[in-house]
Amino acid sequence: MKLYMHPVSMTSRPVRLFIAENGIKVDEQVVDLMTGEHMQPAFTAINPSQLVPVLEDGDLRLTESSAILKYLAEKSGSPAYPKDLKKRAKVNEVMDWLNTQFYRDWAYNLCYPQVFPNHKRRSDEAHAGAIEWGKQNSQKWLKILNDHWIGPNNQYLLGNEITIADYFGSGLVTLGEVIHVDFNKYPNVARWLGNMKELRTWNQVNEVFQGLVGSTKGKQFETV
Repeated sequence: MKLYMHPVSMTSRPVRLFIAENGIKVDEQVVDLMTGEHMQPAFTAINPSQLVPVLEDGDLRLTESSAILKYLAEKSGSPAYPKDLKKRAKVNEVMDWLNTQFYRDWAYNLCYPQVFPNHKRRSDEAHAGAIEWGKQNSQKWLKILNDHWIGPNNQYLLGNEITIADYFGSGLVTLGEVIHVDFNKYPNVARWLGNMKELRTWNQVNEVFQGLVGSTKGKQFETV
């Protein structure tokens, strides 16, 4: 198997973490997002959406982080993607919620416009409006994540057993560290992220991402 990825990518990191934790043999190829390699014809032929990650396994090519995690968990027989129909449905549900409701505002309206120049809106007024919209909605989604999905008793998103939803969600939620979100305002989220960061390979997989976080130290952001 081969994984096209970038070590900072919020959607590559969950896949890389699952691979590392489960000792799955995968060849990695870095696609340099910072130089625009993903926009070039060679990679566009692999993924017309011009996004990472992409997994190749023989004649199969998968282009979405959520789908890749499900495939790898199924292929490896991991209990992180339960066989029980109802339990699996709940994993699918929270992954869909993270990928749509949560990440749409969290990433594309709050975090990315403040970090990456190519996400800046066409005017200062539009830019400020997008960030304010993202801030308001992200507060709502974080409260739901804190109170509903995790709650005061769960160690993970769906109870006390880790699932692929935790791998996926932790990669998306930690984007907030780049704009210095204080997750202690959401204590259940903070506890959950702490549990994920205790995984054996977390630091190894997230080393380059932590460099990005460090590069924004001292900068001022709109946060939640």
